[in-house]
This record gives sequence, structure tokens and C-alpha cells, in this order.
Amino acid sequence: MSVLNDLVALLQLENVETNVYVGQSQDLGFPAVFGGQVLGQSLMAAWQTVEHWRPHSLHSYFLRPGDAKAPIYYEVDQIRTGTSFCTRRVVAKQHGRAILNLSASFQVDEPGFDHQVERPNVPGPEGIPSELEEARKIKDKIPEKIREKFTCDRPIEIRVIDPIDFFSPRKRPPIRYSWIKAAEKLPVDPKIHFALLAYASDFGLGTTALLPHGKSYAEPKMQVASLDHTMWFHRNFRIDEWLLYAKDSPSASGARGFNRGQIFTQDGVLVASVAQESLIRQRP
Repeated sequence: MSVLNDLVALLQLENVETNVYVGQSQDLGFPAVFGGQVLGQSLMAAWQTVEHWRPHSLHSYFLRPGDAKAPIYYEVDQIRTGTSFCTRRVVAKQHGRAILNLSASFQVDEPGFDHQVERPNVPGPEGIPSELEEARKIKDKIPEKIREKFTCDRPIEIRVIDPIDFFSPRKRPPIRYSWIKAAEKLPVDPKIHFALLAYASDFGLGTTALLPHGKSYAEPKMQVASLDHTMWFHRNFRIDEWLLYAKDSPSASGARGFNRGQIFTQDGVLVASVAQESLIRQRP
């Protein structure tokens, strides 16, 4: 079974009682459960209670670090089901305490006005080494306790344009571009593609605010974590085809960094927008 199939299976939740679902956790080598996993599973939990509509937005708050060794329970509140929109609230819990609160809104397919910004003029994914390839080149620098997690096969391939050196970062403008794609072809089911994009949207976004300060999450005294996460889905897409993730950080203050993202297909269609505040705290 491939690592991508493992991730798709991780997003398939078990319905244990009315409006309650349970999902397993994945250890990626971070201090806590990866936030993107909880986002993807929460969206899947909400979607289980919706018929044929698709999500157009989600808004979430990360409340506590998750335990990568324990399952997560998702309690869904069917707040409203209208004729063209419906809203669901999801509370993700571990050990009896909430770790994430998410609201998702779904809409029926509907025609209307259509415009978008242009895709940034940056190099395509061809010829750019993946994050995994770069990590394997410097594996001796990676702490031994997380080396295997950071150099093993990954379900989402990420190719960063002009990547930073995490062990010796330099100050640079708070702008970052990366290409993302599932490592293999996926079924047509839109639930899988939307949940995987929510999962992948948390990679590299929160650390964009560190770029103008020449800091990295890999530094021992840095504490970096997602505080909240919002996504808007504009158009349909496939995550097993290349998507450009354009990220920037307009502001940092009060130990928080504000980060934005736009996600385009390779031929320039804007499919999603993202916003997130991250905790960027340098301990004395």
C-alpha cells in the first residue's frame, strides 16, 4: 500500500454514532498532530452529513496540540440546511478535550459572474527538485529522532521555487511559491481532492511570516504553530495534477504571523484561497 493510499485511508472516518465520527492520527515527526490532517478529517466529517453539495469555505481554530498516538473524535452539528447553502460545525476532540473547532459551508452548483486574478509568472514544476529530494541531500543535518519521518516517502509532492536553507536562513521578502501534487493518480471522488487540498494547504504557510526575519522553525528556540486556518474553494480541481501555491505574509506582530495563499492550476485557474495566523514565538 502506497503512502498516498495510506493518507486517503486516514481521511476515511468511521461513523460511531449519530453525527460523531472517529479518525486515526498520523505521526509526521512534528511535536503534535499535523494541523492539515485535522483540517482534512474535519471537512470529511462535515461532508458526511451533506448530500450532493460541495464546500465553498471553511473557517477553523486550532485550540490545543493534538496527540499523534490517539484517535480523534469529530462531533458534527448540522446547524442549517437551506435550499442553496448549508452550514456544519465540527468539534475535533481527543482525551475529552477540543483540539479544533471548524465551520464549513456548502453550496449547490450555481452559475454567476466569473473573474479572477492572473497566476503569478513563475517557473513551472518541471526540473525543480522536490522537498523530499532536498531533505535527503541534507539528512545528516536533520536530528536523528525525526530524520526518518522527514526523509521517508511522502503522499504529497512539494516542489519549492527558491527554497530556503532551514538551518541557515537569510532575510528575504515574505513571499513563497511552491508546486504541489498528489504522488499518484486518485479516484474522481471530489471529497478526496478537497480534503487532500485542505491537508496540503497547511504545509509551509505558517512559516512564510518568518522569511523577512531570517528565522526558521528548525531553530531550537522557535515555537511555530497554526492558530487558525480559513479556506475558500472557488472552482473545481484535481490534486493529482500540479497546483501552484502562492503564499505571502503582509504582517507579523504580537508573536503572530498573518499569512495568505492562492492556489492555481498549472494553466492559471484560481481554485482556492487561504488565510492563516500562525504563532511565531522566539523563546529566550
